[in-house]
Amino acid sequence: VQLQASGGGLVQAGGSLRLSCAGSGRTFSRDAMGWFRQAPGKEREFVAAISVASSVTYYADSLKGRFTISRDNAKNTVILQMNSLKPEDTAVYYCAAHPKLWIQSRMVLPSDYDYWGQGTLVTVSS
Repeated sequence: VQLQASGGGLVQAGGSLRLSCAGSGRTFSRDAMGWFRQAPGKEREFVAAISVASSVTYYADSLKGRFTISRDNAKNTVILQMNSLKPEDTAVYYCAAHPKLWIQSRMVLPSDYDYWGQGTLVTVSS
């Protein structure tokens, strides 16, 4: 399976970015999907996850209300809409596929995801 994240870039604080993750090589619609991020010198942290049929979404508490995850299984794409960006949102953002049973408490664990994209850099200037 291959995941390709795109849409990162430089944006001013308060601005918005839309990240996209395109999947190929397997049946994309079978997997829950997640977004993680990793800032320099920090561990990879959970951002958001979405179930196979988009019936359930889950967000890091600190990001609720600013970030929205969605997916289009017909296009094998997962989207992360990021609004009201802050300098502390600066990080490399990764999409990942989760082929296991959805257990919400485990969706925040990078180790529970089997496939990862290469990451896209988001830089928010103050």
